[in-house]
Amino acid sequence: MPSITRRGALTLAAASLAAPRLATPALAQGRFPDRPLRLVIPWPAGGSADAQLRSMGEIASKALGQPVVIENKPGAGGTLGPMTVAQQSRPDGYTLTQMHLSVLRRPWMMKTPLWDPVKDFTHIIGLTGWLFGTAIKADSRFETWAEMIGYARANPGKLTYSTSGIGTSNHLAMETILEQEKVEITHVPFRGSNEGVTAALAGQVDMVCDSSAWAPFVEAGSMRALSVWTAERAARFPSVPTLKELGYDMEVTSPYGVSGPKGMDEGVVRVLHDAFKAALFDPENERIRTQFDMPLVYRNTADYRDFVARRVEYEKMMVKRLNLSLDG
Repeated sequence: MPSITRRGALTLAAASLAAPRLATPALAQGRFPDRPLRLVIPWPAGGSADAQLRSMGEIASKALGQPVVIENKPGAGGTLGPMTVAQQSRPDGYTLTQMHLSVLRRPWMMKTPLWDPVKDFTHIIGLTGWLFGTAIKADSRFETWAEMIGYARANPGKLTYSTSGIGTSNHLAMETILEQEKVEITHVPFRGSNEGVTAALAGQVDMVCDSSAWAPFVEAGSMRALSVWTAERAARFPSVPTLKELGYDMEVTSPYGVSGPKGMDEGVVRVLHDAFKAALFDPENERIRTQFDMPLVYRNTADYRDFVARRVEYEKMMVKRLNLSLDG
């Protein structure tokens, strides 16, 4: 075996120390990003989150110098897209996803979790949330929330409500309400809020309990809102009561953000955070959020990671308390 001199050993050591610095040459040389980025939205096109994130991606692309290409990947209660990003994407900053509460909750609804919401992602920035509410067809028999609950109590299981998936924030909120009221209403999950609205308008479900894809139809007079789930009444619907006004100590806005696969370079994270923050506060994105009554819930990278870690513990507790399971 050939011997290694002291000088040779020092040379090898220096080379090994230099190797990690060469692992991210694009950032070191100021070239990130040097190709288009992909932002996976785990809902069908047309909903409020889709509109907000598309707007933000378009604005951020100007600062990044590269297009932010939107890919809609619905399924599995809004977790298929994030799960695919976590498991199949390189942590180079070029593939990102919307991070929402169902991604933090759904693993604990399985006997064998398929991902860890904290360890399997690099969380980048907290953005906004949703206006959730309950809406029905304009010609529904119910004029008020109280009338609907009264009918449900007298007719267990006869009414149906839609959400954007099993284990979503709106699903959990409804299960909590029904548990408190001791009534039974059948849950019909869809892949996104816009699909639930279509089903409600077609008479396939009695009500949609979801984010504000229903709002334009309420304004147009083809649907009627029975409740909103924000802390205060929505500016567009001043006559519609909040859950707290209806007797439930609840506020549901389901804040979301943007994340990537685990192991991303922190320099890349800073570049992405700054570009998305500027886009979030841009007047055009503010216009989109106002259009859908989406509250601003900005969190920087450190705060968003802390929020995710704390919220995961809360979601574990809620899943256990409500005995939610995806295993049948």
